[in-house]
Amino acid sequence: MRILLSEGSGLTSRQVAGQLGSLGHEVEILSSSRICLTRFTHHVRAVHDVPLFGLDPFGWLAAAERIAGERKIDLLFPTQEQVTVLSVRRKSLRVATIVPPFASLAHVQDKISAFRTLKAIGAPQPQTFVISSADNLRDVATYPIFIKRPVSTASSGVRRATNAQELEAAAHGFGLGRSELIAQSQASGPLAMVQMIADRGRLVAHHACLRLREGVGGGASLKESIALPGLADLLARLVAALDWHGALSMDLIVADSGPVIIDVNPRLVEPANALAAGVDLVAAMLDVAGDAPAQERSSGRAGVRTRQALLAILGAAEQHGVRGAVLREAFDAIFGRGDYAGSVEELTPVASDPIAAVPVVAALVASLIHPPLWRKFHAGAVGPYAVTPEAWDEILAAAE
Repeated sequence: MRILLSEGSGLTSRQVAGQLGSLGHEVEILSSSRICLTRFTHHVRAVHDVPLFGLDPFGWLAAAERIAGERKIDLLFPTQEQVTVLSVRRKSLRVATIVPPFASLAHVQDKISAFRTLKAIGAPQPQTFVISSADNLRDVATYPIFIKRPVSTASSGVRRATNAQELEAAAHGFGLGRSELIAQSQASGPLAMVQMIADRGRLVAHHACLRLREGVGGGASLKESIALPGLADLLARLVAALDWHGALSMDLIVADSGPVIIDVNPRLVEPANALAAGVDLVAAMLDVAGDAPAQERSSGRAGVRTRQALLAILGAAEQHGVRGAVLREAFDAIFGRGDYAGSVEELTPVASDPIAAVPVVAALVASLIHPPLWRKFHAGAVGPYAVTPEAWDEILAAAE
């Protein structure tokens, strides 16, 4: 098939492009940035310019449909938050895609709706407060606590407060009064990332991995696949309640009392660790794109470690800000030493894809010259695909 990815920025796009190319598909990408991570792989045959999604979601959609028609695209594969506008126009799209009904997506796209959806099915969550006014801030009695914007991407809309004064400052900084906010008590334990694929409300594939080492922006520079008791049943209940179709991901904290869900994303997130563990989530996505019921896939192996050298390098620059730390982390991550021993590279597999070395070398050189340059790389990865509150309001208005 000739497959068009909805965005070339971001880790998920890069991993999906590599997996699709390895499966024998022709991969092209849309990008609002001239330089994007997914450009640096031999698996991508063409890059097409589109408007910045967060500023003009329907302008992006018009360009995507035009390019899909001109390039005779078989499938528009949603790798980032463009899933929102594709879902709202799902019935009138002029190209095949894989997205849930918009009513389903709206139940998890913003954090307040996701909290209520998870609560309705009895899914475990930290103690949570919906903050609609300054008076509600007094309901928070335990600290530390995380306050979050309803619509945000990565860690851009999250602040940690250790007392009432910090909570009030963060809430007003996030525009309390103009919109509701959500606050969740801090749960202690490692972070687990969970991905699932559903076929019209039926769970067909899933995977979970732990973040063993934190990279830039809270991302995982080192992961390990895990098996969580009861996870499959929980995910099956969730996708059935939502009548979900396509990919859905979430973040959990594996606390002593059991896992609690802290975030939900209505899209696929970084499927390479799953593939290394034996679960091909990208192939499962292609299965649910068809009319026939998709086959259910078995769980993967626990204990499989994968690394992302690019995140490790930028993470060292962010966390330590000194050249020596960046260089040590780079050597360990690139050559699989230290904490990274026994892992395989999931994002930029240079041995099989030499052009993948370009962003790693660029990040290393920039971080050694001036460590604060990590911000340029991180902002360039998230900004092009993030759905802004204004874009989400526009998409919601189109659904009415």
